[in-house]
Amino acid sequence: MFLKRALVAAHRRPIIISSFNRFYLSKRSIQSVAQTDRDTITRLLYSIGTKREVERYLRIFSSSSNPSQPAKFAVIKVGGAVLGQLNELALSLSFLYRVGLYPVIIHGGGPQLNEIIERGGVVPEYIDGIRITDAKTLQIARRVFLDENLKIVSALEKLGTRARPITSGVFTADYLDREKYGLVGKIMRVDKRPLEASIRAGALPILTSLAESADGQILNVNADIAAGELAKELEPLKIVFLNEKGGLFHGVTSEKLDVINLDEEYNDLMKQPWVKYGTKLKLREIKELLDHLPRASSVAIISPDSLQKELFTDSGAGTLIRRGYKLFKHDSIDSLGADRLRQVIRDRDPDVLAENQSVTEVLNDLKKSPYTLYGDEPLDVVAIVAHPEGEIPVMTKLLTSRNGILNNVIDNVFNAVRRDHRRLFWTAHADDENRSWHFERADGSFTRSGKTLFWYGLHDVREVERVVREFEENGRIDRSYLPVGPSASPHRPTTSPNGSRSYSTLMRRMPGSTRGYATTAQPPASTEQKRLALIGARGYTGQALTTLLSGHPFLNLTHVSSRQLAGYPLHGYSKSPVTYSNLSVEDVQRMEKNGDVDAWVLALPNGAAKTFVDAIDRGATERSGSSGDASVIVDLSADYRFESGWTYGLPELYSRDIIRSAKRIANPGCFATSTQLLVAPLLPFLARPSWPSVFAISGYSGAGTVTGAQDSEGRPATVPKVNPESLRGGVRAYSLTDHIHEREAGVHLSHLLSPGAEAMKIAFVPTVAPWFSGIISVLSMPLSKPLSARELRTLYKKKYAEEKLVRIQKDAVEVKDVQDQHGWVVGGFQVHSQDDRAVVLGGLDNLLKGAATQCLQNLNLALGYNEYAGIPLSQP
Repeated sequence: MFLKRALVAAHRRPIIISSFNRFYLSKRSIQSVAQTDRDTITRLLYSIGTKREVERYLRIFSSSSNPSQPAKFAVIKVGGAVLGQLNELALSLSFLYRVGLYPVIIHGGGPQLNEIIERGGVVPEYIDGIRITDAKTLQIARRVFLDENLKIVSALEKLGTRARPITSGVFTADYLDREKYGLVGKIMRVDKRPLEASIRAGALPILTSLAESADGQILNVNADIAAGELAKELEPLKIVFLNEKGGLFHGVTSEKLDVINLDEEYNDLMKQPWVKYGTKLKLREIKELLDHLPRASSVAIISPDSLQKELFTDSGAGTLIRRGYKLFKHDSIDSLGADRLRQVIRDRDPDVLAENQSVTEVLNDLKKSPYTLYGDEPLDVVAIVAHPEGEIPVMTKLLTSRNGILNNVIDNVFNAVRRDHRRLFWTAHADDENRSWHFERADGSFTRSGKTLFWYGLHDVREVERVVREFEENGRIDRSYLPVGPSASPHRPTTSPNGSRSYSTLMRRMPGSTRGYATTAQPPASTEQKRLALIGARGYTGQALTTLLSGHPFLNLTHVSSRQLAGYPLHGYSKSPVTYSNLSVEDVQRMEKNGDVDAWVLALPNGAAKTFVDAIDRGATERSGSSGDASVIVDLSADYRFESGWTYGLPELYSRDIIRSAKRIANPGCFATSTQLLVAPLLPFLARPSWPSVFAISGYSGAGTVTGAQDSEGRPATVPKVNPESLRGGVRAYSLTDHIHEREAGVHLSHLLSPGAEAMKIAFVPTVAPWFSGIISVLSMPLSKPLSARELRTLYKKKYAEEKLVRIQKDAVEVKDVQDQHGWVVGGFQVHSQDDRAVVLGGLDNLLKGAATQCLQNLNLALGYNEYAGIPLSQP
């Protein structure tokens, strides 16, 4: 009732303002009121879950959609029986609308249809669970569906929630079996354009499950099936089935099933004697649906009045069904793969990231005692437990990706550890953003010197002190925690009012466990042969990438496009003959629709990529099957480096896991790459409010190319835009302020700062020089504390210790160190005599690590290859 009053109040506010100030209310004021409503509803959501939970799920759901694909949040199927709870349904959907989420709603009407038919003295007929539909039944069904659709729309509009009835034009169907079932359809095509148009107009789309044949005949379609076909087309994060029961229930104990992880439990679950008839059919249908969707998608079965709790809390309220992943347990690094574990440690270990330990030191520590590695298949979470014989185990590492935390894979792994060890100690940094998670799972804790020691299974403080003393004597923990006193964290509740979900439907409920949202995939390294199209192959970067691809063992260049060179053979690619074409937007859309390539590289001038990106997006949606099979795009221009729907591809600094799962990747700029690699290791020592400055000088190839006179073969020659002779042996500064790479470096480095910190700024001045390729960047960084030149160099060595394309040298970087090299070089470490400013030089080849080589790194990660496949790793 409290939430209902708040929603109604939020609805009334803009109406009052509109009638009182209709002609004076600015657009900004309207947006402010809308934001106030959103903030109000968000705060009310805190009453059903923690602030962290609510804000996390809002972030996930809000980022799922974008202007080109606005219907990616959820498909909600409303069962006919739920239509009798119209007020609760409307309130739940209005809540989502008020926080800026736009689900696609599709409803049935079976009970209502049966009631009308039975009143006429006719008994509904079914074969194989499918309603026999003759012309009279279809006429009644159409009227019922239109009436129920209008009721939903009207109920939403009364609450100030815009809704659009969509009763045709989405589903195209053939007869399922006209002789057997009559006017019943099998959906052959889903047109999502009316749905997306509704959302872009700010209205919730409300669909019926009626379809039309190619000749215009209306056909009846089961609403569950229609919802499934809709989900396959839209690939939403959530598919929600609203029913009056509020979930699936155990056939023997009658307890609600909280979570079903299909990969882990499906086969055993289907063998249970109580899983039969409708339950078995429902599980089979959901599995088939999720098998067609990305692993991020999940199904929820819930009642309307619990929809908010289901969507915005870890504990949930209904039954969550997801594909999940099986967990592993290994007693050696080799069983997991040394390279995979090293990568996880390098990317996630807070001690390694803080440069307190190296990856090698972490691995060497494992050799000191028996240990077990726990985790899930894509390594979203890895736990390392050391367990010397006769001693209490210590979880020495708990390394999680963002997905591992958001999807609560961390709970699944921790529960596996807990099943094996009835007592356990572990530590976490005091500033760990997930710190409350540790408190909720520990029986006790003690914080000292920036770290917290946690334990479970021991309740006597004297026993804890004895164990910790043994740990210190044996070198099993690296800090002094004694004396240990009883502690209670303000983050750890004594009871859990919302309850928690167990990991498995077939196991006992374990205290402190929660259910995850959905697990995403990270496939193993691939050796599959794949095809690449390059648009804009005439320029220097296109030529460099072509040469690299000649040495790639798995990725094949099958199409190159250049308007000026169409019809001429491609030079520099030795794997197979390729001829330049001039691909039109229509050609690109057709190729994507037909699945002719697995990836696209756009090497076009700034501002020219969008028409091709849009064509690829259209082709992906037209492709038969799932649009999740869309090809990868790597764009080399600056067009998408600030777009939230794109992944920024600088693997040495930002998450490789995210790049591996990305379909749209913005390749960083050459100056911006060197700048960020220079600045990142020194960010903790930046003296605020000052900002670093970078002076960079580049070879003239960085300015791009133009078409020149014909060469000896008659083809147009590629010539530099900046003629080196025009420089007369000197250099030329340009874009002295507001260069786009200045903004690019600042925006992305800001992600490495502490939450709430002021956004990063860089003072950047570029210069062009008379050599062909190679950038030298000079960083001047004001320091917050004194550092020696040796300490400066050590910071870079620790930061990039495991990076195969980073080389650290003592001397200042020169052009000869970077030209024709595939990596980034740093050197010349100096500190001012007053100890308040550091100067460091970095460099790269602007056509290679600044463009083509980095592009190939991103392609390899996104296509599932080894990151360095096709990249020469030898460095001088």
